[in-house]
Amino acid sequence: MANARPPALDTPFEIGGVTVPNRLYRAPLLECAGNGPGAVDALVAELEPAAAAGAGLVCQGATIVRPEGGCAAPGMTRVHDPEFVAELERLTDAIHAHGGKIAVQLEHGGLRSMETWHREFRRANPDLHQLAVSEPPFVLRALDGAGLLSYDPHVLSTSEVYDLAADFGRSAAMAVDAGYDLIHLAGANMGIVHQFLSPFYNRRDDEFGDGARFLELVREEIGDRAGDVPVMTKVPAETDAPPFVRRRLSADDCVRLCERLDAAGYDALVPVSGSVFWDMSIVRGEFPARSWRDERFREGYAAAFGSRPRAALVALANWVESLGYGFDPAWNEALCRRVRERVDVPVLCEGGVRDGATIDRLLGDACDAVGMGRPFYAEPRLPARLLDRATGSGAAARDGTGGSGDATDGQVAVACENCNNCVVPQAAGEAGVCRTPAVLGRVGERRAADEYDRPDGSD
Repeated sequence: MANARPPALDTPFEIGGVTVPNRLYRAPLLECAGNGPGAVDALVAELEPAAAAGAGLVCQGATIVRPEGGCAAPGMTRVHDPEFVAELERLTDAIHAHGGKIAVQLEHGGLRSMETWHREFRRANPDLHQLAVSEPPFVLRALDGAGLLSYDPHVLSTSEVYDLAADFGRSAAMAVDAGYDLIHLAGANMGIVHQFLSPFYNRRDDEFGDGARFLELVREEIGDRAGDVPVMTKVPAETDAPPFVRRRLSADDCVRLCERLDAAGYDALVPVSGSVFWDMSIVRGEFPARSWRDERFREGYAAAFGSRPRAALVALANWVESLGYGFDPAWNEALCRRVRERVDVPVLCEGGVRDGATIDRLLGDACDAVGMGRPFYAEPRLPARLLDRATGSGAAARDGTGGSGDATDGQVAVACENCNNCVVPQAAGEAGVCRTPAVLGRVGERRAADEYDRPDGSD
């Protein structure tokens, strides 16, 4: 996939025959919209600004393919019901009206579901078991024995694995009917697809002991049920797992998985590095002290973790993790570059991309498109500033400072400070929004300076 000349951010590219108008995408985030009466309106309000500001591809965050269980956080949207999914045509129409493309990310949390960690949810649903690829590893059973987590897993039989893959296919078919352009599988971040791929979780002795087989089957199901819609997936490397974890996916394993998924018909790949646990390796950055101290969320934390003292212990663990997982710019760059050298489909890179200089370095070398996630919580219309710079028009490019004076050499930088105050309240059922005053102040200045308006005058 190497090019003699790196592509510009505003140049189109193709994923499985779908032309994406530029190489900037909004990475999947938790929208916390649920499935209630206002869910579609909430999703439109959350996702349309990115397309209106010029993002070539908007990825709707993880949606659950089954009617119960499997949510990794409160408020996740389910896409098992044809009537509800049909209503999502309002969302896809809104994205298409701005010339963008939209992907829906399909997911099931497996052992990472709320059935494991959310105490109030567990008490309200005592008969709901976690779906599991295999019996939980010893270290997770030890946490269960210590009362920190609660495992009561249902290990999938071979026939049930086929049923689960069919659910992914059915949800994909409904999404295509609702106007989605691409299907995005949540193949990392410890969801059930990741659990199939990981030797830490997968100890099966049937055909699915080869974890990639499940992703091959899902691809087949989507093709059979949804036609030739392009399919992409995240692919994990468990390079940040603690040293006592002996069975894990190395970077070499990730590259081999990507080669195999390319051969299996996946149309784009998103390699990501992290741990075998749900920890700070997913988001990196600072300890979110402001959110942990915020009295508005204390009761929600207590409900999630069992009591205020237990929530304080979780906050302490979060602080310890933050010491080991400080912010690392473009932390998936080297992994993406290795994969891109070995596959014939587009490679997308996300994780710590925060300025125009990084984008310039990545495009055509480590990846074919770049994505951002948390910065969109602070700047829903962030693409206008980045594409403004790429085309050399508009306020940020004209003044040569990248806007608001916080970038150098004319490169646009995001307002996000990687403080993670947007993330922790989601455990209490709160929406993912920026809550850091200094960041919000910069965003207000940029809004007043019209930096989020498109050069063509669109809004």
